[in-house]
Amino acid sequence: MSPVLLLALLGVTFPLPGVQALLCQFGTGYDVWNVSQLPLHWTPKEISCDSGFGCQDTMVLIESGPQVGFVLSKGCTEAKDQEPRVTEHRMGPGLSVLSYTYVCRHKDFCNNLVTTAPLWTPQPPADPGSLRCPVCLSTEGCPEGTTEEMCPKGTTHCYNGLLRLRGGGIFSNLRVQGCMPQPGCNLLNGTQEIGPVRMTENCNTKDFLTCHRGNSLQKGDNLAQVPIGWTVSNTVMCEAGQVCQETLLLIDVGRKSTLVWSKGCSAVGAQNSQKTSIHSAPPGVLVASYAHFCSSDLCNGASSSSVLLNSLPPQGAPEPGDQQCLTCVQPLGTCSSDSPVKTCPGHHSLL
Repeated sequence: MSPVLLLALLGVTFPLPGVQALLCQFGTGYDVWNVSQLPLHWTPKEISCDSGFGCQDTMVLIESGPQVGFVLSKGCTEAKDQEPRVTEHRMGPGLSVLSYTYVCRHKDFCNNLVTTAPLWTPQPPADPGSLRCPVCLSTEGCPEGTTEEMCPKGTTHCYNGLLRLRGGGIFSNLRVQGCMPQPGCNLLNGTQEIGPVRMTENCNTKDFLTCHRGNSLQKGDNLAQVPIGWTVSNTVMCEAGQVCQETLLLIDVGRKSTLVWSKGCSAVGAQNSQKTSIHSAPPGVLVASYAHFCSSDLCNGASSSSVLLNSLPPQGAPEPGDQQCLTCVQPLGTCSSDSPVKTCPGHHSLL
């Protein structure tokens, strides 16, 4: 995991003429870190706020086993002034959630939090209990088979949920698994907002599938006859109502072929299905597609174009015709007049 904290510059506003604007530190960040990497430090940007706005600091730490989820929002706010406040939304044993919030207007750059130190105090190892739970914090999802760890004494249940973080420049989902001292979906103990960041909790695993994510465009010879493979290492967490999808499109003109594939989350409302379609059949140009929608973690796992090719009808050698056609497949440009010429089967010519 990168040791560099991403700080996003979202823009600068300008004050009205004659009105003194407050300058604030500005930045956002969210990531998952190992406990051994804390405390974190960062260098913020700066922003000029609208008249009447103050500066704000918001930081959240979510700890599960050896990992810590980190959320940071710094910038302008309409909220009234508030002294620095540390809130223990949930303390261990097991999962813990801490936050730091501050709103000020007394001077420029008064929201000067640049480290996790106000929230982070290393704790001695807890006495082990008898419960074992999957332990995971991830913005990309926790796959099946996540490593189980021994829970600390005093915990009795395994937690498995999703936190949706929205606002204050933050738009992220955090998958959380760990140990809890009681059952239920109440990691935040009723908290819905921390500073400008809205937080919602969902423990219905069907609402947050983890899917393979990726796409590729490949050109070559004989792609309609010889399967090609690929490896996908990225994953994505879907929103409620979405399922996993994978789509392949093959365009073959005889000498050259293009294959496009894409994996990720579907549109909301898509239903489980698997379909191969032939949009243009031989003789001549072949255009075919494969679409697969499924509703279990990492179910869009096809790793070869054979899922499409195996569903195509066998192609015999066509009778040659007497017409010559240019052949070209160029998805990212135009076909030139010196493209290869092919004798078309029968009387087919695509101009």
